[in-house]
Amino acid sequence: MEFEDRLTIATPEGVDLELTLAGVGSRFASALVDYAIQLVILLAFGLALGYGVGLSPRAGGYAVAAWIVVGFVLFVGYDVAFEVLASGRTPGKRLNGLRVVLETGAPVTFPASAVRNALRLIDILPGAYLVGIASILVSERNQRLGDHAAGTLVVRERKALPPEPRLRSYRRPVDAPAAWDTSAIGTDELAAARGFLARRDALTENARFQLATELAGRLRPKVGGGVADEAPELFLERLAAAKAERA
Repeated sequence: MEFEDRLTIATPEGVDLELTLAGVGSRFASALVDYAIQLVILLAFGLALGYGVGLSPRAGGYAVAAWIVVGFVLFVGYDVAFEVLASGRTPGKRLNGLRVVLETGAPVTFPASAVRNALRLIDILPGAYLVGIASILVSERNQRLGDHAAGTLVVRERKALPPEPRLRSYRRPVDAPAAWDTSAIGTDELAAARGFLARRDALTENARFQLATELAGRLRPKVGGGVADEAPELFLERLAAAKAERA
């Protein structure tokens, strides 16, 4: 059984973003899956080298060196590649519903991922990740040493989220609803909606959905004129468009 640790981050839009931090148990289970995949890859590479170099002792020495280099690159590069290209999720993390993000809630970047995974060489000491586990247990944000240095968190993903359209920008001539009464929307509230729309692509899917839902929930009751029960992001886009039309 693993108790949930929650972290609340204040966003520029004035909405608190709540993240559920991953604990030692779920992270260890994810690591086992990833290490099993890496082991299979490394064994397959070793077998391929063995068949390729034949019985030559000199060639065999080169093969061992190549196997060691590939093993090190795989140890570090596997996580970096998946975290950067797969939204912070290795296969093990995806299976356990985990994701690596920056401390701001934004997607992890290549430099941050490279730092956190390079320092795994220290977290793994003296064996079985004892340094990393100790760091997670004593840290307020469940961070191992690599996370501290890179400014990253491992969080749990929300499950069963309703589908959200990935809208990039609003089109005022088409989307602005003429019947809406937006006079009750203040300058600060409009700035919060526009700020979210401007930086939503830099957020993780869960953070993006949560912020859009909370912003729309606050602003929707203040808009008159038959506001439809539409998706949160679409509502915010149409609200910004309506205010721009009336400016």
